[in-house]
Amino acid sequence: MKIPEHVAIILDGNGRWARKKGMPRNYGHAQGSKTVENICEEAYKMGIKYLTVYAFSTENWKRPRDEVDALMKLLRNYMKTCLKTAEKNRMRVRVLGDLKGLDEDIRSRILELQEASRDNDGLNFQIAINYGSRDEMLRAMGKMAADQAAGKLKGEDITEERFASYLDTAGIPDPDLLIRTSGEQRLSNFLLWQLAYTEFYFTDVLWPDFSKEELEKAIVQYNKRDRRFGGV
Repeated sequence: MKIPEHVAIILDGNGRWARKKGMPRNYGHAQGSKTVENICEEAYKMGIKYLTVYAFSTENWKRPRDEVDALMKLLRNYMKTCLKTAEKNRMRVRVLGDLKGLDEDIRSRILELQEASRDNDGLNFQIAINYGSRDEMLRAMGKMAADQAAGKLKGEDITEERFASYLDTAGIPDPDLLIRTSGEQRLSNFLLWQLAYTEFYFTDVLWPDFSKEELEKAIVQYNKRDRRFGGV
């Protein structure tokens, strides 16, 4: 079975999972973060080299204040846990998104995590936080415009490859497989540029219940696809 090099996942269903159990939404988010840890380990064992997860979008700020606060607290704790996990499993961690929108202490922990794991040779793990693909492309174009004004970039130099080098995912191969849990079938402003030729897999399983077996099911379906480029 061919293992995709890069798998991206939209983590969906934490709140519904908690509601089904009569628990608050924040309980679902906490369980969901544990599932992320498990899937990181299982993905690496399977031979997946890159794993990207959609953790907090630019639109998530519109959620109720108490839920956002709880998510930020969970993120702070997760950064500590992820630092230990990265050290233990030689995992290289990179955060995608606009870090300027996050509190200073969270930004500091993210930068510490990225620097500490920079030379690790295990799973390449990308976490999208305060991320929106349209925002990412606007920020990329802003940087390109600044470079052009500074004489570092000419209009004729702009290619797909050059544009991609300004994105948050610069240097990371595009996903081969996108998984979205909880039955929803939309991209929700996630990696719109990078998913141009990606295979999609949607499952009704809620994220906290996503397991090694569910990841294997997605890869089995991926292997049934006829991936052809430039043909009909």
